[in-house]
Amino acid sequence: MIEVREANMYDRADLLAVVQVVDAYSADPIGLGRPLTEEVKAALPEQLAKLPNCKIFVATIEGRVVGTAICFVGFSTFNAKELVNIHDLAVLPEYRNRGVGSVLLNAVDDFARKIGACKITLEVRENNRAAERLYVRKGFNNPFGDVERSYFMERRIVVGQTLDLN
Repeated sequence: MIEVREANMYDRADLLAVVQVVDAYSADPIGLGRPLTEEVKAALPEQLAKLPNCKIFVATIEGRVVGTAICFVGFSTFNAKELVNIHDLAVLPEYRNRGVGSVLLNAVDDFARKIGACKITLEVRENNRAAERLYVRKGFNNPFGDVERSYFMERRIVVGQTLDLN
């Protein structure tokens, strides 16, 4: 039986379990293909706990945390309402295809409705077809259709380096 609850942001055991699931996801080819660094694993519990707009759900089976949905409440300027972004939805490899991801998505949906959010957003890697199929089954779609695509872009912050505005 899969149970889902909000992670206790003040319970180090909960946060360490979340880190364990994220680390397994990161190491997987559908993640980054490498585990989190020791520095990241050490810093992540404290950093997550201090974020006021962070909401974490954990899925447990027989008391063991086997999946997590790490979400951030943001804002849609196009709708003038809050939105919920699923930053990471991860399930331990040995518990995949058992409905854990689906139950986590239901919990996120319930939370989004409770706060009056206008939508739930997420990103899915192109090589993660199983997750993409789950998201489509749960009603997620590409709002731009096949005509226009959005790309995820990043600019890493390097200490001592500034953005050249010229």
